[in-house]
Amino acid sequence: MARTVEFPEGELAKRLSKVSILASLSGSQLKKLAKWVKVVAYGEGETIVKRGEEGIGLYLILDGSAEVRRGNRSLARLEEGQFFGEMSIFDSQPRSADVTALHPSKLAVVSKWEFWGFAKAEPDVLRGILAEMTRRLRLTDQALSE
Repeated sequence: MARTVEFPEGELAKRLSKVSILASLSGSQLKKLAKWVKVVAYGEGETIVKRGEEGIGLYLILDGSAEVRRGNRSLARLEEGQFFGEMSIFDSQPRSADVTALHPSKLAVVSKWEFWGFAKAEPDVLRGILAEMTRRLRLTDQALSE
């Protein structure tokens, strides 16, 4: 079961800077974002999100790793500095896959409401999100055309 944990604000901003979608943000912007996130811990094997549930936010992996699965099929292994759930900040569609912690992990969670509050003040965050979503779409398109 997820537990909210304390994470030093300065360290949190440093960890957030390692997430690709946030790379365009300055140190002061990252410190502001750190105030909007909640850090949660999951134990090995714990479900982080479940396919079919409503997505309420974006997850950024600070420590540990996670596996994205749909049924018996592994779709991706995510490590520190990676993220998932970005589509849920744009719509209210159900989660498309299960995500499970492979090791004890700490994740920063940004709800869609917190994200949009931050994005209004710091619109540069949208550039990173859209660039990464575009990159992922191109990879999917390439995989489908092979």
